[in-house]
Amino acid sequence: MKKIISLLGLSCFGLMNFMFASAREEAPKLVLQVDKASVTVSPMLYGLMTEEINYSYEGGLYAQLIRNPSMKDAIPGRQGQGRGGTQPVIPGWSVSDTIAASISIDRNEGINAANRVSLLVELKENKTVGVLNEGFWGFPIRPNTDYKGSFYVKTTAGSPTLTVTLESLDGGTVYATAKVSGISGQWKKHQFSFRTGAGVIPTKDARFRISAGIPGQYRFTRVTLFPPTFNNRPEGLRPDLMGMMRDMNPRFLRFPGGNYLEGGNFANRFNWKETTGDTDLRPGHESPWGYRSTDGLGMLEFLQWAEDIGAEPLVGLFAGYVLNRDYLTGSFLQPFIDDALDQIEYVMGGTDTKWGAKRAGDGHPEPFKLTYVEIGNEDWFDASGSYTQRYMQFYEAVKAKYPQLEIISTIGGNTNMGNTMNVPGVRVDIIDEHYYRNANDMYRNAFQYDSYDRNGPKIFCGEWATREGRPTTNMNAALGDAAWMTCMERNSDVCIMSCYAPLFVNVSPGAMQWESDLIGYNALDAYGSPAYHAQVIFASYLGDKVVPVVAENLPTFELPLTRRDSVTGASPVSVQKLYCVATKDSETGHVYLKVVNVEKEPQKVSISIDGKMKVASKATKVELRGSHPEDTNTIDEPEKIIPVKSYIKASGNFSYTFPPYSITMLQFNTN
Repeated sequence: MKKIISLLGLSCFGLMNFMFASAREEAPKLVLQVDKASVTVSPMLYGLMTEEINYSYEGGLYAQLIRNPSMKDAIPGRQGQGRGGTQPVIPGWSVSDTIAASISIDRNEGINAANRVSLLVELKENKTVGVLNEGFWGFPIRPNTDYKGSFYVKTTAGSPTLTVTLESLDGGTVYATAKVSGISGQWKKHQFSFRTGAGVIPTKDARFRISAGIPGQYRFTRVTLFPPTFNNRPEGLRPDLMGMMRDMNPRFLRFPGGNYLEGGNFANRFNWKETTGDTDLRPGHESPWGYRSTDGLGMLEFLQWAEDIGAEPLVGLFAGYVLNRDYLTGSFLQPFIDDALDQIEYVMGGTDTKWGAKRAGDGHPEPFKLTYVEIGNEDWFDASGSYTQRYMQFYEAVKAKYPQLEIISTIGGNTNMGNTMNVPGVRVDIIDEHYYRNANDMYRNAFQYDSYDRNGPKIFCGEWATREGRPTTNMNAALGDAAWMTCMERNSDVCIMSCYAPLFVNVSPGAMQWESDLIGYNALDAYGSPAYHAQVIFASYLGDKVVPVVAENLPTFELPLTRRDSVTGASPVSVQKLYCVATKDSETGHVYLKVVNVEKEPQKVSISIDGKMKVASKATKVELRGSHPEDTNTIDEPEKIIPVKSYIKASGNFSYTFPPYSITMLQFNTN
């Protein structure tokens, strides 16, 4: 008996019928019905989601290198042992000689209302002592590289000259150095720059040092250091990570992210107004993942981030609910609604508006394009049931002022949390669904969107990932991701946007709060996981029309029973070994076929391209494969699994063998 699967029944928006059988008497076959490609691929399908987790901004994308630059990360009451006795533990900071000098936190000698804290260094002897910063697990040292820094300082030691250096961890090698003079008894910001030499060997095993040699008290705050940044933006973002995101061809950037939007309490929500303007006037706040954000990467920087990688902003609006389960409704919510309207005006308002003018004053006169805003984040966790009312209040206010905006709800009819929302009289434009699964669950749900109501709300899959591998994902996770992407791509008339999470992880010891991430890095280097490369393939080879694929005799296998299955008495589930999707570029005539082989056997498949067109004899192939499902990339082996591009012979009818554990894109040229 044949197994025939129609991989696109969308022309009638009906529920597709799948006949799973174990028949092996005939080889698998895929028929691409190019002439029936009528369903439009969402142009916004693939995007990015970001939040401050795993040191994604501080110690990650935000290129500022000094750890604890505003001295607000001091741990009250904790002491460390030094040669001179106990010293306070001040994250990131120490002194080179604890007999000749001591450090402490002064909370009464800051530079402004936003930054009232400083590092007090008391130099007791007439000798040179260094104030040391460890950076975020080191500093990126490269040859012929310029670094720009600054700090505020005041002293009781007259008018000393300070020396700033980047040096090896033992202080024996100086990579770059500069002198800073004009120090006085009044707060003043001093800027400096230095350059490494041509013979420097790249390393992250380095530290930053400010040296003084005249006894007295020295107070420092807002100590910053930047290497070269993407597009040379002042106080900008890390070039290698920006380049990797740009290579993903994202159509949008969802920010400021999930829990980071809400914060642990109202005081530590993402208060966007405090993240604009001069970085020295930004107070920063505690992130919900156990460390502090300086907010140097603030509202405008997010918008420029999106602009620099060719994406639209998708702005999350704080909706009156925080992670400690406090919430506001009714008239108490109005100030936050007003704040959200101001935020939208900051993004897209003209310079004749209050907040558009503020954006222009911050350095970006032109408005940003804005199509989507999201009200809240994962509000299915709000056990109070207040989201319906909060959503309605925000929806009505936003639509009244900006009727052109599409509004995303964070709970809806088919979320994996099982929560629903019914707002009488208010249309739900788009529903945000989040899925964190293992690879087997991805295979089990690889046809989930085929059965969604085409007349209901559109879907934004705003967070999703196959969680296998740490700190970044392995090949098995990439296979699960790719199977899920075939589902989203095939159904992009209803699943109109998607973005993976988390995007980043600093792989240094102690930096990770959430394992199985997309892009890994340390102070010096970065790499993409196999799942990252799968995302690049899917987003880079995408047409504007979905091509129906009729599949015959696709092999299946039984998933192992889970612990829950054993308890409930569930029967084994059969899933496919092969997953596929095809799209067509109407302008170029290119047809893209993506096939995922999730098992250990190679699969020879007969491929037919039906339609009134000629197929060129040479097709482009891009293939990502691993020898074992646990294979992965690491900071020390960043290119173990990467896509390989080549060419194959093709025609309207031919056979191709898909390797084990592989993701393959075949581009056919038609006319």
